[in-house]
Amino acid sequence: MATSTRAAEKKVVEATPNQLYIGGEWVDGTGRATLDVEDPSTGDAIGSVADATPEDALSALEAAHATQAEWAEWAPRERGEILRRAFELMSERADDLALLMTLEMGKPVAESKAEISYAAEFLRWMAEEAVRIAGRYQVNTTGKGRILVMRQPVGPCYLITPWNFPAAMATRKIGPAIAAGCTMVLKPASQTPFSALALTQILIECGLPAGVLNVITSSSSSSVSEPLIADSRLRKLSFTGSTEVGRKLVEQSAHQLLRVSMELGGNAPFLIFDDADLDAAVEGAMIAKMRNIGEACTAANRFHVAETVQESFVERLAERMGSLKVGRGTEKGIDVGPLIDSDQREKVQELVTDAVDRGAKTVVGGERVDGGGYFYSPTVLSDIPDDARLLKEEIFGPVAPVKSFEDEADAIRWANDTEFGLVAYVYTRDLGRAFRVMEGLEYGMVGVNQGIVSNPAAPFGGVKHSGFGREGGFEGINEYLETKYCAVTF
Repeated sequence: MATSTRAAEKKVVEATPNQLYIGGEWVDGTGRATLDVEDPSTGDAIGSVADATPEDALSALEAAHATQAEWAEWAPRERGEILRRAFELMSERADDLALLMTLEMGKPVAESKAEISYAAEFLRWMAEEAVRIAGRYQVNTTGKGRILVMRQPVGPCYLITPWNFPAAMATRKIGPAIAAGCTMVLKPASQTPFSALALTQILIECGLPAGVLNVITSSSSSSVSEPLIADSRLRKLSFTGSTEVGRKLVEQSAHQLLRVSMELGGNAPFLIFDDADLDAAVEGAMIAKMRNIGEACTAANRFHVAETVQESFVERLAERMGSLKVGRGTEKGIDVGPLIDSDQREKVQELVTDAVDRGAKTVVGGERVDGGGYFYSPTVLSDIPDDARLLKEEIFGPVAPVKSFEDEADAIRWANDTEFGLVAYVYTRDLGRAFRVMEGLEYGMVGVNQGIVSNPAAPFGGVKHSGFGREGGFEGINEYLETKYCAVTF
C-alpha cells in the first residue's frame, strides 16, 4: 500500500471522535475501557473507541430525558434547518466519510460513497417533514363541542443500528427523531462505530443542542441495552438487526410498554418469469445480490427462475459474478470487499457446503479467498435442492442460489415459503402478472423490474418475522409521534 494512502487512512480515523457523547460532552466513560475497531480486509485494528458501561448508558438516558421538554418546544422549522445543514455537510465530506466507512466495514469506497449520499438524503427528507407534522380539527358529530387531534413527540428514544449500513441506518432513525422533537440515545454496532461518531460531530457543528443526541459505543450491546429498556424514562426503541436479537428486545420492551420499531432479517426472493427482459433481470440481480457485498437484509437471497429461461439466466449471472474483482475496498477497481468478520465468512461457507452436499451445483466461486481479511468469492449455485438451508436462512454474503419454478402459482408459493417478509423482487413484462404477484407476495416491499427498493421517500419495513414499523417516507416520522385527542366544549 502506498505511503500516501496509509497516511490518508490514518488521518481520517484520527480526525474522528472516539469517545462517548453524553449531554453535549465527549467523555471517556466511567470504565475507561476501549474497544478496538478492525479493518475486515486485513484483520488489523484501525483505531479504538470508548467502551461504555451500563452506568454510561443511564447517564446518556438522563441527558436525553433532561433535554426532552425543552427540545420538544423548538420550532419545527429550526429542527428542520439543523437537518438541512447536516445534509449539506455530509455531502461536502462524502469522500472522507466514505473512506472511514470502508476502513471499518469493508465495502469498496465507491459503494461507501453511495451510502453516504443515501444516508444524507434521509436528513434532507426529514428536514422537510419536520414542518409538516399535522393534526386535525373538526366539529363533534353531535354538533356540540369540537374534536382536536394533535401530534407530539413520543419522548426519549433508544436507537440501535447495525454494522452493514453504519451511516444510512443511523440517519434513518436520527432524522425522524430530530424532526419530531425527540431526544435519543444511539448505540452503533461495535464493528462500525466511527461512522456514527463522525455523523454526530456533523450534527454538533450544525447546531444540534446538547442532550438531544447521545452516543454510546460498547462491546456488549446487552449490558448497556437492558438497563435502558427497563428504565421508565425511555419511551421508544428502534432496532435494525437480526430477528433473533429483535425478539429478545421486544420481550424486554414489554415491561415498559415501549413504542417499538423493528427492522429485522430478510430472505428476499427474486422471481424471474419467462417473459422477463433477461438482460434487465441479470442487471437487477447483480444489484439486488451484490449491493453491500450481499450483506444486506434487502439482498436477494434466492433466485426463483422460470424453467424455460433458467439455464440462460444462470449462464449470464455466472459470467457477471465471475468477472467481479475481489480485494481491499480502498484499492481502485475493486468490486467486492471482505465480509465483516470470520464468523460471517464461516456462516456463508457453511450454507454453501450444505447446499452442495445436498446436490447443488457450483457454477462459479464457492470458496474462501486466500490471504488476509475475510474475503469470499462471488458464487452462483444452481439445481438447488428443496431442503438446502440457504433457501430458508439469510445468507448475508455474495452467494446466489438459483432454483427453477413451473408456473406463477409455484413461484408465489416458493417466494412466500419463509418466516421472513421484508422485500421481494419480480421481473416480468406482463402488467397483469406483475399486479397479481405483487398482491400475492407476503412482503412489506416489492421491487418490480428493479433490483433496489431503498428510497428515503418511501416507507421501508417488513412483515412477519422481518419486523414492524416503517422508516422513511411520510410514514417514517409517525413512528416518533404520539397522537393526542382533546375533546373541547365551549
